[in-house]
Amino acid sequence: MKTMLITNGYGLDISHIKNGVVSPALKAVGLDEGAAINLVTGTAIAESHCRYLYQFGGGPALGLWQMEPDTHKDIWVNFLYYHKDLAAKINFLMTAQDRKQQLVTNLAYAAVMCRILYLRSSLALPNAADAKALSLYHKQVYNTAQGKADPERNVQFFADAIAA
Repeated sequence: MKTMLITNGYGLDISHIKNGVVSPALKAVGLDEGAAINLVTGTAIAESHCRYLYQFGGGPALGLWQMEPDTHKDIWVNFLYYHKDLAAKINFLMTAQDRKQQLVTNLAYAAVMCRILYLRSSLALPNAADAKALSLYHKQVYNTAQGKADPERNVQFFADAIAA
């Protein structure tokens, strides 16, 4: 794992998140395409600046990836229930805590759940090195039209993820 000091105002070093958490977690479940690694890393930056574990203002979103509990539950009920092999791999990453709490305390699990949300989309993953396309994909699939993400402003977050 390359080590570099990133002084960009993020809570955690982006290369540590990408290479020490996201890449190995996605590899453990067989979903470690280059675009997916950059997308999941960029999502953590865009959603929480790799700093916040709880949503400001008392909202429901949890963890670095700011996944809402209803979204998390929907993934398990309406997707992973029908993909038993993938669910078993994800269960291997889990600790004894309840699933929802792991979005805060288990970075590998939370990164994989972010990837699963993207996996459910019918849209193809963008090019791994295209920060603008990754940011737009994040807005379309993860944040949705109702969300507050600004895909133009967030391009830098995905560029940072690519560079890490």
